[in-house]
Amino acid sequence: MGDISEFPFSIQLFLKTYRWRRIDPIPWTPLAKPLAECRLGIVSTAGLSMPEQGTFDHKIKGGDPSFREVPSSVDASELVENHRSDSWDHGGVEQDRNLAFPIDRARELVERGRLGSLADRHLTFMGSVTAPGRMIRDHVGQAADIFVQEGVDVALLVPV
Repeated sequence: MGDISEFPFSIQLFLKTYRWRRIDPIPWTPLAKPLAECRLGIVSTAGLSMPEQGTFDHKIKGGDPSFREVPSSVDASELVENHRSDSWDHGGVEQDRNLAFPIDRARELVERGRLGSLADRHLTFMGSVTAPGRMIRDHVGQAADIFVQEGVDVALLVPV
């Protein structure tokens, strides 16, 4: 795992002074059935989108709070990476989208019987949203509704 000292000074300063949002108590729901019977939905903050979808808007102050739906049938290599942050090395995700959106690994788990099934729709958000209030107010409920409609039992959160 990395250390804050690996970032440029400006990023270190930002991370030390940023007012992180606290959620207390942390919501937690115990898994009610084995993973082999569960339906999985993936949520990534890599700012990925399908080629025909609009990219995330880098001009929105505080970050683009919207999300994109990604079908379970996607070829991961077709996903467009348009994350706005330059505080991490994008090279790995450029080489293999599964680092930020592990759809191929999830399919393998289903094939091996370790996971029940995959949702038909998964979600990607833009990371580096420094003003999360809009995202929570305007988009998170809609995203949760999609997973309810999909019958998702387990959400795999892939922060970037």
